Amino acid sequence: MLYVIQTALELGFMYALVAMALFLSYRVLDIADLTTDSGFVLGAAVSVTAAAAGHPFLAIPAAMAAGAGAGYVTAFLQTRLGVPSILAGIVTNTGLYTVNLMVMGWSSNVSLLKQETLFTMLRDTGIGGSWYKLILAAGITILAAVFLVWFLGTRLGLSIRATGDNREMVSASSINPVFTISVGLCVSNALTALSGAVVGQYQKSADINSGTGIVVIGLACLIIGETVIGRRSVGRNVAAAVAGSIVYRFLYAVILKTAVVPIECLKLVTAIVVALAIASPALKEWGALEKRKIGSMQKGGRQNC
Repeated sequence: MLYVIQTALELGFMYALVAMALFLSYRVLDIADLTTDSGFVLGAAVSVTAAAAGHPFLAIPAAMAAGAGAGYVTAFLQTRLGVPSILAGIVTNTGLYTVNLMVMGWSSNVSLLKQETLFTMLRDTGIGGSWYKLILAAGITILAAVFLVWFLGTRLGLSIRATGDNREMVSASSINPVFTISVGLCVSNALTALSGAVVGQYQKSADINSGTGIVVIGLACLIIGETVIGRRSVGRNVAAAVAGSIVYRFLYAVILKTAVVPIECLKLVTAIVVALAIASPALKEWGALEKRKIGSMQKGGRQNC
């Protein structure tokens, strides 16, 4: 049982980076960025390839730079070429499939056999004992969360938030929405690639299909966290992304352990949860309207009597 909890915490922290990335793109910028799936694989591919070459530390900033580049391509398609945001993400996502194969030497899978990773290097120091993986994963995620909260509080971060709130108003002021959208998507995809980079070194492998469904899982983590913690401030939103990812991984572990839901149906259940959570404002509004209708009918019936 302890192993299950430990693994859930490790994966929860690592995949929380994707939830934070989606918070920036989906919640702050109000852009449905579908670059996430291949961006995650890009981060893993760059990280594992660099680690295999003997550079596990360099692999992390290299993966983040690659992810930021993918985000810039999506932003360029959207802001400069007039491609709708969803289609821009799909185009970049499709093109990255070939790029990821190129990074991995035209192989669909790259593994680290006896090469060092950040995790093995920390293990060799003896720090953390058997919890060394959790310490490293939590440390990286907490640093990224602190950076994101700080960044969104800067002048540039406030401009990005204003762009997401009202792009037309921002366009009429001295803020350039093309620049803010580009920076926001670059940072968002850098976080996604960071998640892939850490997961790649954690699992000692990168697979071309490992990013399938990551955007849905990330949204599920974000929405679960927002339900538990709320959305009152930037700090709380970022904490919600981390908490939601951990809760999701615990639920995932419980489902695997108890077989309440067949593992083959898990992604379907995740998709349903995300769809219902996103539609919850409309469902609440519909419920309130129906409640008012019933109340009006009952009131009219009493008056007729």
